[in-house]
Amino acid sequence: MNSAAKWAAALAIGACTNMALAAGAGGTWKTIDDETRQAKALVEISETASGELSGKIVKLFANPDAVCDKCEGPLKGKPVVGMTILTGLKKGGDGWEGGKILDPKSGKVYSAKAKLAEAGKKLEVRGFIGMALLGRTQTWERQ
Repeated sequence: MNSAAKWAAALAIGACTNMALAAGAGGTWKTIDDETRQAKALVEISETASGELSGKIVKLFANPDAVCDKCEGPLKGKPVVGMTILTGLKKGGDGWEGGKILDPKSGKVYSAKAKLAEAGKKLEVRGFIGMALLGRTQTWERQ
């Protein structure tokens, strides 16, 4: 294979990789603290064959031994690392919707939706109450 053909093949592989990243939200995402703007956690998102997303915390940067003191039910007092915080998001619209997200800091569970941004490099995750008017959006970075 000559150098031009190798270059073309490398470009094609790179384009396919970028399209694959943009097509799905599965993988590891870094969350950013709303107040400090510092890295807060790594969340591993899994995507089923039907496109449903779930995510669990695999690393906490500031307090790796934190437990969910304010959670209710079976999650109360459990370690935050390993905790599933994102469930039930299904493909819809321009992303995923109809899910739930747990805020381990407050113990509250919110409705959730998410969509990819910047060609799959970022994930905009919105937790909200009601019709999505009351809530907040976090931008997670693909790792």
